Amino acid sequence: MSVTLLAGSATASVALATENPAAAPAATVVPTAPVENLIVGYKSSATEASSNTAAADDAAAKGKKAGKKAKFDRRLGTGAALVNLGGTVAPAAAADVMAQFRADPDVAYVEPDTRAYAQAVTPNDTEYAKQWDLFEPTAGMNVPGAWDKTTGSGVTVAVIDTGYVAHSDVAANVVAGYDFISTSSEARDGNGRDANPADEGDWNATDGECGVGSKASTSSWHGTHVAGTIAAATNNSKGIAGIAYGAKIQPVRVLGKCGGSTSDIVDAITWASGGSVAGIPANATPAKVINMSLGGPGACGTSYQNAINSAVARGTTVVVAAGNSNANASGYSPASCNNVINVASTNRAGERSYYSNFGSIIDIAAPGGETRRATDTPGTVTTPENAILSTLNAGTTTPGAEIYKPYQGTSMAAPHVAGLAALLKSANTSLTPAQIETAIKANSRPLPGTCTGGCGAGLADAAATVAAVTSTPPTSGRENTTDYTIADNSTVESPITVTGVTGNAPAALKVGVNIVHSYIGDLKVDLIAPDGSVYNLHNRSGSGTDNINQVYTVNASSEVANGTWKLRVNDNAGGDTGKIDSWNLTF
Repeated sequence: MSVTLLAGSATASVALATENPAAAPAATVVPTAPVENLIVGYKSSATEASSNTAAADDAAAKGKKAGKKAKFDRRLGTGAALVNLGGTVAPAAAADVMAQFRADPDVAYVEPDTRAYAQAVTPNDTEYAKQWDLFEPTAGMNVPGAWDKTTGSGVTVAVIDTGYVAHSDVAANVVAGYDFISTSSEARDGNGRDANPADEGDWNATDGECGVGSKASTSSWHGTHVAGTIAAATNNSKGIAGIAYGAKIQPVRVLGKCGGSTSDIVDAITWASGGSVAGIPANATPAKVINMSLGGPGACGTSYQNAINSAVARGTTVVVAAGNSNANASGYSPASCNNVINVASTNRAGERSYYSNFGSIIDIAAPGGETRRATDTPGTVTTPENAILSTLNAGTTTPGAEIYKPYQGTSMAAPHVAGLAALLKSANTSLTPAQIETAIKANSRPLPGTCTGGCGAGLADAAATVAAVTSTPPTSGRENTTDYTIADNSTVESPITVTGVTGNAPAALKVGVNIVHSYIGDLKVDLIAPDGSVYNLHNRSGSGTDNINQVYTVNASSEVANGTWKLRVNDNAGGDTGKIDSWNLTF
């Protein structure tokens, strides 16, 4: 089959400098978001100002009075005490503990330990204003709002495509890749597979050269265009901005003259995700995200599916283009494979692009643009401003000068989602591929335009999705912060009794979970409704990753809200233990 591109507490006494109270009372800081720690400044005359033991005793006593946990954690450089509340608690609960400290004449001040973020500004890249797909409110992907929290650092994205042609706006983010084209004539580099993924050009000299109906064409430099969308250098005063500009791009070449073979692509998926391929050196920087803006007709075969399943099992998120045939994506591969994020294309108005495949197997839509309208003459470029601008090359056959050029296609939509997946993985390294997909779909927004045939959950929204995976679990006063030990090969439950809620639980019940454990791959975590119904939240994924600190969304609309809900944790192996630190429900 041939495929083508798709366009701990101290006890010793210490003598530390303490902050003296101001002449006027300090302003009262009221928590407005969930709180995990408090900062307490004692007056210099107080024993707690110089004794960690006294500070620890005081924190525990005040927490007990407020009905919450409160533990001395450490001294700050200013001499203030950091007090841990035993997990994330609701603003009202934190305010109760703070009130106990404020009532103490030995306390100079108490305030929540809030978070600060880098303040992203508009990139200074010279072509950024043309990247409507990143920032326009109608149909852009709301990417700048995510950059305050993550830029993709620490994540490698494999671009399985035509390879990479040198471009100064991408070069700083490129890591070693591989050329998996096994036939030298198709590779155009004089040999078969090698460690150089350079794009040698995919032009066709004559009509029919690549089969009946094929047309002569110039080189597309497709992989470089895709790479730029994902991780072009940003704030470098030139060119475009990449969605995950702190990430790394790994070029993996599979498409050459007349496309590429399934066998080569399957090996590329395996290698890129950290698997072993006979005769090929191990990948030194395995990718946590794979982008495949390629495909062909036919349902997903076993070869593709096995490679994708193995990649996902290794923790790699696989993003694929839906296809450009204005047809049901179920008839195209790898779009029809399981365990992928299948991406349809939208235009600048937020409608399904006229060429984009559609259907029930689409997971999400993202900007792919339109260089022409559906009624314009095929092959023309009438609306370049409405396409996706990215890095390219001016060579018609072999490489020439680097340029920027607008393209349209589900090939352009897929890297938007691959870039978003990199942002998410960087922001929350414990996320599994399934959790990344769920987060992208759950935090999408409705298409502003129409989509005949089905475009998945909606239009991907980078800022909303990143916020969802980085936010502290929300609470509404319904939480349990008592520690429940998770022993090896055992099951433990933590209850929350809900009262005062009318009717059923919502279709988007938020379940905030904070579990301390050194190997979450051992754990199965379920939400148990008052009637005994079981809703699985986490099922032995994440391998040796530490801790679960995440908000899950559960459709509990069939459950009566009032009653005792339980968080059940089952440990399925020996050698690693932990605890349920806290959990909460938001109705």
